[in-house]
Amino acid sequence: MKKIYIIVICFITNFSLFAQENNLPQYLNYMGDNPFMITPAYAGIGTGVRIRINGLSQWLGVKNAPDTQSFSIETRIADRFGGGLVVFNDRNGNTTQQGVKLTFASHLTLSRFNDSFLSFGFTYSYNMFRIDTGNFTGSDSSVIDDRGVNSSNFDLSFLYRFNHYSVSLNISNLLDKDEHTFTNGEPIVTRRYSLFNSYVFNKFSYNYELEPSILVEYYEADKRSRTDLNVKLRRKMNNGYVWVGLSYNFLNDQFLTPNSVAPIVGIKRGNLYASYGFGINTNKTQAFNMGSHMITLGFDFKQRPSLARCTQKYYIFQ
Repeated sequence: MKKIYIIVICFITNFSLFAQENNLPQYLNYMGDNPFMITPAYAGIGTGVRIRINGLSQWLGVKNAPDTQSFSIETRIADRFGGGLVVFNDRNGNTTQQGVKLTFASHLTLSRFNDSFLSFGFTYSYNMFRIDTGNFTGSDSSVIDDRGVNSSNFDLSFLYRFNHYSVSLNISNLLDKDEHTFTNGEPIVTRRYSLFNSYVFNKFSYNYELEPSILVEYYEADKRSRTDLNVKLRRKMNNGYVWVGLSYNFLNDQFLTPNSVAPIVGIKRGNLYASYGFGINTNKTQAFNMGSHMITLGFDFKQRPSLARCTQKYYIFQ
């Protein structure tokens, strides 16, 4: 185990010369029964292979508004490990970024008597960032052709589960930017911290589950932070379940003043999964846009049952 840690540290160090910020928009993607999108340490927990295709369009009605697509797949490897892949495309105004994230996760059983587990995730990300200068106006001779940079970075994630409670911490962009690549106005430190808590209540009914959750994100560069307060209610049906949810988002320097509210619905039937969310902006942008839309399509394929309790899932009617 000590040798593995040494190899990981050396691997990170060798990439430090060209590390940049690699952030995939998190807007409600994790609500589609896909916590792997926000905490890679979830990779491998469950009964099989999970594939999710996400489409997110923000600020409808605004030209060149943010638009994101992603494909993710995660699965168990052997009994105590997991792996995952995320491929994404994001466009915002005249900027675009495409990238890939590769994750390896390890899971430990702390106690078999009270279902206490600890998981670790390590992610390598590669990002291609481009600025389309075709729509630029003016006579600045320094702005010629499209500008772009390719970069790599790393994430670490930790997950603790106790019965139906879980808490996770994800640290994105471990490495600082290359200060020689950007101007003095660009932040060098781009780390993002995500803390996610959830609990599944299923004792009150055999056919229902209630899952409240809280997501807090903190950006080290400018000290800003945000919080999502979420709740989901699932109802069991033949060969699957349906669910409804609500997400309430606010900036932490405007505590409990809503930035957006998003109702969400979803269904799982057999191996197929689908969900839809509509974000209603409640800030000043409400006057000139028609909200945000998120669609998730999924496919779940069963594997043989895990022999290790740390990779068995104890919620969603299991």
